[in-house]
Amino acid sequence: MDILKTFSFELPTRIEYGVGCASRLPKELAILGAKKPMIVTDKGIVASGLLENITVILDEAGIRYDLFDGVEPNPRDENVHRGAEMARSLQSDCLIAIGGGSSIDCAKGISIIATHGGRIQDFQGAGKVSGTPLPIITIPTTAGSGSEVTFSSVITDTERKTKFSVRSTRIAAKVAICDPELTVSMPKNLTAATGMDALTHAIEGYTANCSEPIANAVGLYAVELIFKYLRRAVAKGDDIEGRAGMLTASILAAISFSHSDVAAVHCIAEALGGMYDKPHGVCNAVCLPEIMDYSKDYCIPKYARLAAAMGLEFASAEEGAAAAVEAVKKLSKDVGIPPFSSFEIPESRFREIAVKSFENLSNASNPRILTIDDYMVILKKLASR
Repeated sequence: MDILKTFSFELPTRIEYGVGCASRLPKELAILGAKKPMIVTDKGIVASGLLENITVILDEAGIRYDLFDGVEPNPRDENVHRGAEMARSLQSDCLIAIGGGSSIDCAKGISIIATHGGRIQDFQGAGKVSGTPLPIITIPTTAGSGSEVTFSSVITDTERKTKFSVRSTRIAAKVAICDPELTVSMPKNLTAATGMDALTHAIEGYTANCSEPIANAVGLYAVELIFKYLRRAVAKGDDIEGRAGMLTASILAAISFSHSDVAAVHCIAEALGGMYDKPHGVCNAVCLPEIMDYSKDYCIPKYARLAAAMGLEFASAEEGAAAAVEAVKKLSKDVGIPPFSSFEIPESRFREIAVKSFENLSNASNPRILTIDDYMVILKKLASR
């Protein structure tokens, strides 16, 4: 890390964290002066009963609300547009995003289109959002994406079958209400996938070529927490300390990558998500160990510090870097992440995946900047596992 390197840091979202803090929702709406909130979520949250944990709080406070539950996994442009149309027609003055990264990212898109019009594709990239989008309150029910505290939104373009990002501090949540109790009902497989998603955010945020001191600090601590708590959260879902540890880690990891960048793991994961609609967290989890192994010789000092954060002992930086890769492989196996072969993607499509991965802007942030041929090597290695 070049200590003379210039950087800036901004976290537009206020974080309210703690067991039971979901009860703060009416107070937060009052602070915003919101009278007509619209909940943005998905049908899985509704069916699981998690939504009732929030709506009962609103009902008891006498707060009326509308519901948009049309968010799909890997949220699509059409989800954003339908939600924005509903928000406009109802004259909603605030969005309450409840769920994982999909619901929260979709809400960010809705907040723009409801006030600005157009298509969400019009706002692709950084700095395209002017004016004031609808204010958002985020309430995460998973511990992984960290979208509740970031100022970016990843949306799937259904026509091009690719993912794109909208990045602006204007779409950041006004407040993130982070209650570990709301993550207790996550099933084992989702706990594992979202936890490894958070680990990917922490490792890539820390090791990215554009990282800075604050991103490094929170990224390293997130890694420490994940290695301490992920196995516990997967093994015993009602372990509230384990759940709290993972939610804290997810928040810290998100702060890390949002003020640094993601890298090659996300390049492949976003290609797979756009082309095949595969779950983002699982894609990251599957690809992380192989990308780390392929990149480690270009990032030995930082990988060694990761190993120390994981609680490992080693005699040299080279030994530590190798140990970090093996520890991530073991963690992935221990929590039951499926192999790449479970995606059932034909090798004939690898070239297209490699090209999309290479064209992802975050490729330049990987410690080892990868070529299309590098991605082909990695994909073939993943397929052989």
